[in-house]
Amino acid sequence: MLPFRIIDRVKFFVERQLVKGAGFQLLVVAAFIALISLMGGLLVLPLGESFDNVGSAIWWAFLRLTDPGYLGDDVGTWQRFVSTLLTISGYVVFMGTLVAILTRWLIAKMADMERGLTPVTLKNHIVVLGWTSQTLPLLVELLGSSGRMRRFLEKHDTQKLNLVVLSESASAEQVHELRNEPGIGSRVRQIILRAGSALQPEALHRVACLDAAAVIVPSAHQGVGSLVTSDVETVKALLSIAAQARHFQSSLPYVVAELQDVRKLPVIERAYPGEVEVVAGDASISSLIVQNILHPGLSEVYNELLTGAEGNGIYVRGGESVAGLSLAELASVRPNVIVLGLLRPNGKLWDVRLVAPSDTRIEARDRVILMARDYADTEPNAKLPALPEIQRLEPRRVTRQEASLRQRVLVLGWNRRVPSLVAEFGSYSHQSFSLDMVSVVPAAERALAISRYVGERSPVECRHIEADYMVEGELRRLDPSSYDSVILLSSDRLASGEEADARAMVGYLQLEDILAEKHPHPHLILELSDPDNRPLLYEHRSEMLISPMILSHILAQVALRRELRVVLDELFTVGGAEIQFRDPAEYPLPASADFQLLERTLADEGEIALGIYRGQPDARGRHLTLNPPRRDYLDLKAGDRLVVLALTA
Repeated sequence: MLPFRIIDRVKFFVERQLVKGAGFQLLVVAAFIALISLMGGLLVLPLGESFDNVGSAIWWAFLRLTDPGYLGDDVGTWQRFVSTLLTISGYVVFMGTLVAILTRWLIAKMADMERGLTPVTLKNHIVVLGWTSQTLPLLVELLGSSGRMRRFLEKHDTQKLNLVVLSESASAEQVHELRNEPGIGSRVRQIILRAGSALQPEALHRVACLDAAAVIVPSAHQGVGSLVTSDVETVKALLSIAAQARHFQSSLPYVVAELQDVRKLPVIERAYPGEVEVVAGDASISSLIVQNILHPGLSEVYNELLTGAEGNGIYVRGGESVAGLSLAELASVRPNVIVLGLLRPNGKLWDVRLVAPSDTRIEARDRVILMARDYADTEPNAKLPALPEIQRLEPRRVTRQEASLRQRVLVLGWNRRVPSLVAEFGSYSHQSFSLDMVSVVPAAERALAISRYVGERSPVECRHIEADYMVEGELRRLDPSSYDSVILLSSDRLASGEEADARAMVGYLQLEDILAEKHPHPHLILELSDPDNRPLLYEHRSEMLISPMILSHILAQVALRRELRVVLDELFTVGGAEIQFRDPAEYPLPASADFQLLERTLADEGEIALGIYRGQPDARGRHLTLNPPRRDYLDLKAGDRLVVLALTA
């Protein structure tokens, strides 16, 4: 073995000190300054008439090393020569190296701050764990919910809304993206980014989960075949929050978690002993798709109610201020609101009573379910004239007609949501479905995923076809015009939602060309991942479902009012109250009926009138008018349908 040289040992020692950080680097520079000062002092010490002792000579050298202004005070050739060498060394060692170290340290600290590694010191804020396709619409929804947010802040005794987002790579680019997002803009100051993963307990501490008023866990996209699924991350995050609460002997925050696989709900309940509301993301979107198959045109209803867009929303208000009133009396003094029903506590759960009789008395512990254009409309306003009371009888349950023929559905594309979609089709026992699934994913892989989710004996007939619907010849051979409905799914196997949407939209345009030659057309439903892509197909005939926007709205609103989840489950799942379309000819309506008369007519049938679905779209391409002014004439035409809330058997 070759012996180490002295110079190598010195270089290795210096290197080990320099990599320890700015503090050790400054110590090394200080040592060099001391060494140079000592050598300079010893060089001029023989000039005895100028220096009394060694200390004064070293001090003279140190002054020349650190400040070049002393250079003109020296006399004598040797003294000036040494002084010049010291001054040049000072520029290199003292000024250059010192400034470089401090600059690098400052830049590194600023970069760490931009990465969001400093724990926040907030209380009663809202935490969003993860930067996903749902994060931006989720933040927009939270910032835009003025009425609900005001009530939320009052409940938690805080004045200002603060949103903290945990992102794996918090950066200035994400801040720029937030600033450019419509609905956020200048309010980006209310959003704080912190770096880390929901799998890391220190990252959860960084966003102060234990001090939050609400923690929202949206579903993250994982690569195909990854063993760490989004549900695994969610469970791990909840376990970490619970462990931190036990360690610090703190109370657990309220959590709203999105779960892809609804079968893991018991796991969530075991992992988190605190207050938690679970939004079954895949099941929710699947139920909306199936509802839209059964009621064509329904996508406009839930795109208005569940995306925070212009129009109406569903609100849940406490019964304390209206206790003692009947539902009819409440509807009379809220002229811009449609009263849908109420929630009545049943232990730790809620009984959902939509389309309840209008003489039902509201108790203080109840929650009233309302549909309105704005939160302010749900509050009392003495300036508005009261409406005549409408007495709605005990609602009659509509028995579904058994389908004489099996409904054929063509599913183009594949994503993780398809098994839950098959399960949702199977939950409608009154209806028979036959699904033809077209994808480049091997048929055996798809069949295995479905059988694992719904079991071996599914009531839905599924046929798997290995083909690429992007190839026109293969799409034509499928004969899409022979199906009752066609669903185009956004793939989760591509790198981004933009790529998945681009593929789905191109496939849709190709499908439209094929169907233009055939009549009648099947019912088309297009699922997209990016809300910015909606205007691109503005004038086309398909019904669009923007999954991230709908789930973001649900997560945000359930975080602000947790009782809303059971209302949405009741509205958009099989059985119970459902939003339906009816032919106006089924009711004794005069030609000049207004919306108030429509409400009264449907109340005699035990139903609630929600609005009108026009057969012809308006200038903006919209068919739907929900909650119109009571005195507006309906001007019903051929092809128009009534939007009704009714109970189904």
